[in-house]
Amino acid sequence: MLFNVLCILIAVQVPSVPVLSEVPPALPQDVHIDNWLLTWSPAPEEGDVTYTVQYNSFDSDVWTNVPACGNISLNSCNVSSTKAKDEHGCVMLRVQAERRGVTSTPVKACSKHGDSCSPDFSLIAGSNSLTVQLNRDHSLAKDNGDHLQHRVYYGKKGEPWKKLPDAVSSVTIRELEEGQLYCAEVHYVKYRKPLGLATCAQCKLIPKSGKDSQSQIAVAVVPVVVILFILIPVVAYCLIFQHGTIKQWLRPPYQIPEDFLLQPFPENLPISSSSPTEEHYHVISSFSPEELSE
Repeated sequence: MLFNVLCILIAVQVPSVPVLSEVPPALPQDVHIDNWLLTWSPAPEEGDVTYTVQYNSFDSDVWTNVPACGNISLNSCNVSSTKAKDEHGCVMLRVQAERRGVTSTPVKACSKHGDSCSPDFSLIAGSNSLTVQLNRDHSLAKDNGDHLQHRVYYGKKGEPWKKLPDAVSSVTIRELEEGQLYCAEVHYVKYRKPLGLATCAQCKLIPKSGKDSQSQIAVAVVPVVVILFILIPVVAYCLIFQHGTIKQWLRPPYQIPEDFLLQPFPENLPISSSSPTEEHYHVISSFSPEELSE
């Protein structure tokens, strides 16, 4: 009886050992599609992990496993079979990791090089602004008109992104910080519902304004102006009032000997004895003063 009581007391005092819960695997990284080949990067130092690819069509809110892309250990899968799951051939895709029955948060894929189901856009960085230049020369825009719009997400790199109102044409984001890296991605929307894959993020550095460069130019120009302001009057004074001194400085270093005029005339110089020749002429007519008086 005493032994049983002691066993009960010991069992009550020993704390119960908690059951360790399985930690979800790390998220797949850089999930993107290129020509219907979906690729992702496994998290480093992750072992015994499999991946499942799922798709979602425009007219459905249910995510379905892609055939031949469920619980695979590879980091890529051909998803061309999903094109037939939507009338436009555009579906959204995502990948989730799984380890011993515990799954990670799904990560949506993006289109890295663009396709018929992802917008074609370019970023132009300006002064405190970023312009998302969109192109509507594609089949989806022609088939749906203004019902097909663009949804732009943007933000400073490393910070949460913001969503702009859906737009048909290009948009400009203003009042951004100079010298900061901003990124943007674009998604097609139809009747305010996402269609197809979003583009992978593109980033641009917002240039600094010209104030710094103008100040640098001013710093360089001011000394030059001061020097010219001082130098020009000095040069003018020298040319006007000191021209004699300048001539004296420019005179070649030569002196005339003092006895130059006292030197004897050179002797034995040849003397010419010839006389000018008389000119011969013929008298054509003549008259005398007496004849003039008559």
